[in-house]
Amino acid sequence: MSYFIIETFIKILIVLLIFSALAGFGTYLERKILGFFQCRLGPHYVGPFGLLQVVADGIKLFAKEDIIPLKANRLIFMIAPIIAVVSAFVAMAAIPFFPEFELFGMTIRPIIADINVGILFVLSVSACGIYAPILAGLSSHSKYALLGGARAALQFLSFEMIMGLSLLAPLMLVGSLSLIDINAYQGSFSQWLVFKQPLAFVLFACAAFIELNRTPFDLLEHEAEIVAGYCTEYSGLKWGMFFIGEYASMIAMCFVFALVFFGGFNDLGFIPGGIAILLKVVFFIFLFMWVRATFPHMRPDQLFKTCWKVMLPLALLNILITGIVLLL
Repeated sequence: MSYFIIETFIKILIVLLIFSALAGFGTYLERKILGFFQCRLGPHYVGPFGLLQVVADGIKLFAKEDIIPLKANRLIFMIAPIIAVVSAFVAMAAIPFFPEFELFGMTIRPIIADINVGILFVLSVSACGIYAPILAGLSSHSKYALLGGARAALQFLSFEMIMGLSLLAPLMLVGSLSLIDINAYQGSFSQWLVFKQPLAFVLFACAAFIELNRTPFDLLEHEAEIVAGYCTEYSGLKWGMFFIGEYASMIAMCFVFALVFFGGFNDLGFIPGGIAILLKVVFFIFLFMWVRATFPHMRPDQLFKTCWKVMLPLALLNILITGIVLLL
């Protein structure tokens, strides 16, 4: 029992350290990729190739004055960014990042909690992140932040349903909610669920982009506006915590993409499973940034019309067709 507790604690520590660092490095990588797409250099002054820009940004966040509006609800104002980070990292507990491997004669399973409802746990805990922008908007005593919080409620509640419904059809084929079982089902390239359920993948991917508040669907804080939505009154480390949570959630969702639809950490030809899933995750991270550099912002009415009039009927139709095929 003590060995299990120590092993779990070490896994949690590794996940926190690695994904916190990756979330910070993600800001540098995104600025470089956006610079490439837009014929700019991106960060290049601070260190070789601008690599120390991440350190400079971190120092700036810690050094900036931490301001709390006079009439804000101080407790809730401070809790909101913590919820954003905690929900992102707790959701990673049920994600198997790599296949099992041997280390010093011991079998290591790169998953913190192997539960039989893994995908449901990931989506449910991620959905708790909705409280961060809502509480931030309500507690800031600012009409701009309040509008951002209202947008958050509408956007999250609408597309959370699409995410759940889009996954029902693939899960009907697998017969399990465990991410390890879903990975095992796709043992060969031809068994990848993206080939069996292409519509489910498109719907899930679109909903994930919107749920993660990625441009061009960033209605929650809409960077094209003068103010920053629910983040308007935040500064310093609290402001940074929102974006650490956003990038950590994005990386975790890329692992979910790979595990549910693209064969996970199964071997891919001559490529070992551990390297294969890393290549898939890197591709999806690049895809998130590619979309940001390519597409213009959507208006809120266009976004919600697409959700309720297009994506919802398609998700229900896909479930119906999959059910009929399984019965036959």
